[in-house]
Amino acid sequence: MPDTTRHVPATANPAPAGEADVPAMPEPRVREFAAHSVSGGLALLCGLLGLFAGIAALIAGIALANHGSAAAGVPLIIIGPLLAVAAFLAMCGLNMVAPGEARVVQLFGRYRGTIRTDGLRWVNPFTSREKISTRVRNHETAVLKVNDAYGNPIELAAVVVWRVEDTAQAMFEVDDFLEFVSTQTEAAVRHIAIEYPYDAHDENGLSLRGNAEEITEKLAVELHARVEAAGVHIIESRFTHLAYAPEIASAMLQRQQAGAVVAARQQIVEGAVGMVEDALDRIAARNIVELDAERKAAMVSNLMVVLCGDRSPQPVLNTGSLYQ
Repeated sequence: MPDTTRHVPATANPAPAGEADVPAMPEPRVREFAAHSVSGGLALLCGLLGLFAGIAALIAGIALANHGSAAAGVPLIIIGPLLAVAAFLAMCGLNMVAPGEARVVQLFGRYRGTIRTDGLRWVNPFTSREKISTRVRNHETAVLKVNDAYGNPIELAAVVVWRVEDTAQAMFEVDDFLEFVSTQTEAAVRHIAIEYPYDAHDENGLSLRGNAEEITEKLAVELHARVEAAGVHIIESRFTHLAYAPEIASAMLQRQQAGAVVAARQQIVEGAVGMVEDALDRIAARNIVELDAERKAAMVSNLMVVLCGDRSPQPVLNTGSLYQ
C-alpha cells in the first residue's frame, strides 16, 4: 500500500472559521504519496548488461548462421534484438532527480506517486514523469490601485515567498499552479486593501500604514486559505509598496501634516502648563514675591506666550514699579 500521508508544514496554522474572512476552497481529490522506485545505478547496470548481451547474441547468431549452423544461429538472431530492445525500454525508466525537484509519476492517466529522493531513480518505464520544482520561490505583484475602506484610492504591492508542498495537488487540483498563485495573491492583496483604511481615524482601529504587522498576518492567513487547494505553502508575505494614489497624495499629505502639527502643539501646551505650574509653586514656596490673582494671571499669560509661541518673543521692559 502506498503511503498517502500528506506533507503538511508545521507553520501552516489557518485561522478558525469566523476569525478571518477567507474563501472556502474545495477539498482536494488527490494527495501526494511516495512512488515506488528503486536505485537507478543497479537498474542502469542491468540495462547495459542486457543491451550488450542482446547485441552479443545477435552477432553470435549471425556468425553461426554464416558457418552453416542455422539451427543454433536463428534463435540467437531472434532473441538478441528482443533482449536489446527490452533492455533499452527498461532503461527508459531511469530518471535524474535533482535536489529541490520532484517527479510526479502517472501510469495511463492514473497518479502513481511522487519521487522526491534525489539522484538516479528507476520506475516503470511505461509511466510518464512530470518534473515539478519544490524550491522556495517568490512572487511580487505589480503596483495595484484600489480603494481602501474609506474609499480613498491607494497604491500597494506585495511580495510572497512560497513553495510547492503537495506535488499531487499542484499538478491535478489546479490547471496551472504558477498562474493560480499569481492570481490568488493579487486577489488577497486587493481584498485586504478594501477591508482596512490607509490611515484609521479611530485610534483603536487597524490601518494599513499604522498596523503593518497585524495586516501582514491577516494577509498570510488569507493567502494560505486561497492557495492551499493547489498544495502550496506560504512562507512569508510582505507589502513592498504602500502609498496614496497620485491624485490625492498632496491633499492627504496636508492632512497628515496638519495632524502632526496639532499633535505637536498639544504636547507643547501640556509641557508649558507643567512648567508654568512648577514656576508658580516655586515662587510661592520660596516667598520670592507675592502675586495677587490679576498679576498671577498676567504672569501665566506671558509664560504661555513665551513657551508656546513659534517665534522669539519681543519683551516689553517695565522700568517703573510692579504695578505701573
